[in-house]
Amino acid sequence: MIDSTVVLNGQTLAYTCYCLAILLVMGWFGYKITRPGKDNKVANALFYSFTAMLVALGVSLHIVTFNTIPWASMDLNRAEIKADKIFNISIEKHKFSLPETTLNINCNEKVLFSVLSNDLTYGFGLFRQDNSMVFQMQVVPGHPNDILWQFDKPGIYTIRSTEYSGPAGVDMTMKDAVIVTCNETATN
Repeated sequence: MIDSTVVLNGQTLAYTCYCLAILLVMGWFGYKITRPGKDNKVANALFYSFTAMLVALGVSLHIVTFNTIPWASMDLNRAEIKADKIFNISIEKHKFSLPETTLNINCNEKVLFSVLSNDLTYGFGLFRQDNSMVFQMQVVPGHPNDILWQFDKPGIYTIRSTEYSGPAGVDMTMKDAVIVTCNETATN
């Protein structure tokens, strides 16, 4: 799976360029129609051509970037995918309860995080050591809450609640709770 930071950087660049193109067309149009004299018009064909180009570019950008979302294909084909590991995690009274002290995962394993809340709505987020988020989901009591993920790089991750669940939820963090390792058998 593509790392979410790569996707974020790529989308930031693409959408920034798209927004700059829109601003340039708006500036050009504004300049043309506010100039004094007879030459203060924009030909309809030229204006609508630029507008059509921007619409086509915007739609294309959305279609292209949709396929870069790392979890999209896994979510779309979820019914056919069998998890290699399942971690049943529960949350109650602002505390995570993990099946093990540390969740150990091998690279390229498909892991299902099944999270159950017994009292409030919480968040379940996995964060890198630089505090950037890998993924998150809302955990609603009385409903199935799970996320399927495949790690392709080694790393140590922290679990945090990503939803406000009252003042006691501020400290809902389990540092270095997930360890992903890559060895010869995991990468083949």
